Amino acid sequence: MNEALQLIEGLIVLEVGAGSGYHAATIAEIVGPQGHVYAVEIIEDLVRSARANLERAGYADRVTLVLGDGSQGYPDRAPYDRIVVTAAAPDIPPSLVEELKIGGIMLVPVGGRFSPQELIMVRKNDNGKIERRKLGGVAFVPLRGKQGFGD
Repeated sequence: MNEALQLIEGLIVLEVGAGSGYHAATIAEIVGPQGHVYAVEIIEDLVRSARANLERAGYADRVTLVLGDGSQGYPDRAPYDRIVVTAAAPDIPPSLVEELKIGGIMLVPVGGRFSPQELIMVRKNDNGKIERRKLGGVAFVPLRGKQGFGD
């Protein structure tokens, strides 16, 4: 997913679904000290665990963990150069598209809660128009929240 995001130093990235913090750490390593990762997680215990993991790994200064409904994005720091969703949504969440910068890339698994899913790359072109590209079949946990499959 990091390769498909075309990450480079200095990017500001939104991750929806922090989990253990591992993926946020890999993104933080690539975007470097000039970049930043905002990771929104809906499960409070995972936020605490991810925060501890990121502190131990030395990425706490490059990753901000937020407890909340990531399906609705994180407008406090928008717009983002890149957005990565680490859980399957029923469709591409409109609020996340709004938070993507012109020229930005978003990856989101789209499909059923337990049925086939497709990894979709969304690119916002220079005119603000959305281009979609299918990257292949995937299997992710369902996205929770208002623009996911609920709580």
